[in-house]
Amino acid sequence: MRLCSIASGSSGNCIYIGSEATHLLVDVGISGKRTEEGLNSLDVSPKDLDGILITHEHADHIAGIGVMARKYGVPIYATPGTIKAIRSSSSVGKIDEDLFVEVQSDNKFTIKDIVVNPMRISHDAAQPVAYRFAYGNQKAAICTDLGVFNEYTVEALRGMDALLIEANHDVNMLQVGPYPYYLKQRILGDRGHLSNENSGKLLSCILHDNLKTIILGHLSKENNLPELAYEAVRMEITYGDNPYKAEDFEIQVAQRSEVSPVIQLA
Repeated sequence: MRLCSIASGSSGNCIYIGSEATHLLVDVGISGKRTEEGLNSLDVSPKDLDGILITHEHADHIAGIGVMARKYGVPIYATPGTIKAIRSSSSVGKIDEDLFVEVQSDNKFTIKDIVVNPMRISHDAAQPVAYRFAYGNQKAAICTDLGVFNEYTVEALRGMDALLIEANHDVNMLQVGPYPYYLKQRILGDRGHLSNENSGKLLSCILHDNLKTIILGHLSKENNLPELAYEAVRMEITYGDNPYKAEDFEIQVAQRSEVSPVIQLA
C-alpha cells in the first residue's frame, strides 16, 4: 500500500492511497485538473480510481468532486450527513445520485483489496469522519480537521504504520494574525483544527515501534509555517510523556501545492 499527499492545506486537500489493484482518493478539494496531474505523477490514471472518500463538505475538501464525478463516474463514499450537505452545495454542480455510497463511522467496508474504516472527528461540519485503511498487515490513517482529540481518537489511531495527521496552526501566529475574532475562536475551538502542539500531543499518545512515517498535513497558509509545524511536533514528541524521541520517526510536512514524496508501506 502507498500513501501520497497530492495537496494538503487550508486551501485544498487531496490525498491518494492505494495498492496495485485499488486506487482511492481522500477528498478532492482542488481542481479536477490538479487532481488529474497529481494522479498522473503517480502513474495512476483517473479512469482507474475505485472511489473518492469524502471527510466532510467544506470547500477545501470537495471543490473538485463534481468535475471528477461527472468526468470519470467515480463512486463517492461519505456519511449521510456529508452527502446531504454535498447535494445542497451549488458550487460542485450536479452529481449523479447513483454515485453516492453511504458510510458510517466504525463500520468497516472493503473496496477491492483495501479495508476502509471511518472514524469520528470533532469538526464544525455536518457529519465529518477521518479514514483508516488496511491492506493485509499494513495500516494507515488520514486524520485532519479535528478541533480536539480524546481517548476514542487515540484508540482509533493506534497501531498505524503510516499516519497523515493535522498540524493546522501555530497558536501565536493565529492570535496575532489578520483573521477576525470569530474565525480565530472557531479554529481554536473544540470543533476547529489541531494546533501544532496538540498534533504533537496526539502523536505522543499513539507512537509505537513500527510507526514508519508521520506526515503533517492541512497546514494553514496564513497561520502556520512548515518549519514551525515540524519543530513544534518534534519538540512535543521528544519532551512529551512517551519513551521516544522525534528522530526515531520519519516526519514529513505535506506540501500545499506540490505532490509530496510517496510513502511505500512494505
